[in-house]
Amino acid sequence: MRSDTTGFWTPVALSADVLAGTVIPARVSAGIIALWRSQSGQVAASADRCPHRGMSLSHGFVRGEALSCIYHGWSYGQDGRCVRIPAHPGLTPPETIRVTTYAVRESDGIVWVAEGTPASDPPSLAGWIPLRTLTVEADREAIETAAGASADADGLLETTRADARLCLLLSPSQQVRTGMQTVTHVLVADGCLPPVRIAASRSAERLRRRAETAAEKGRLP
Repeated sequence: MRSDTTGFWTPVALSADVLAGTVIPARVSAGIIALWRSQSGQVAASADRCPHRGMSLSHGFVRGEALSCIYHGWSYGQDGRCVRIPAHPGLTPPETIRVTTYAVRESDGIVWVAEGTPASDPPSLAGWIPLRTLTVEADREAIETAAGASADADGLLETTRADARLCLLLSPSQQVRTGMQTVTHVLVADGCLPPVRIAASRSAERLRRRAETAAEKGRLP
């Protein structure tokens, strides 16, 4: 993720959680963005504010290949350009009306958003498959302490609990109103059977609770 000086990739969601024709909020270091997938299956990311009245685009809707604001229906293509203003159906919107967009990559079941201009592709997750995403109310240090292992430069942390082997893909920790928060994607070994997946999910939940306890008390119980 933060592996170079020009930019980095942030893992913002599982591909399976961004369905065609939907938009969801996602978090990068700059704050919340709108992450959406067109009806044809193309994933895109934009700043969360509509330039018209500032409504959150992550509260909007996807129609065809455009993301529309829920307030007045202004629509934006994947390149950020405004393509439709419903109140003026005969108007071709000026090129100057657009939202900021982010480069997006889908790799190994994860949606990555570029912050800046990364010098390389997102890291490979070969051998692992996404299981679920957790929002941990703690910083990366607390998660590492709870897991008894350290994440590498790409945010990957492998750990073996008593009942499961799993890999955590950690997004950069963010300061939010309630404290520090880390979006954590849980990965399991490719080809593992359902009982192993269930055990891994439960193990990740226990690890989350330990990390949050560590963050609250400043130490593990």
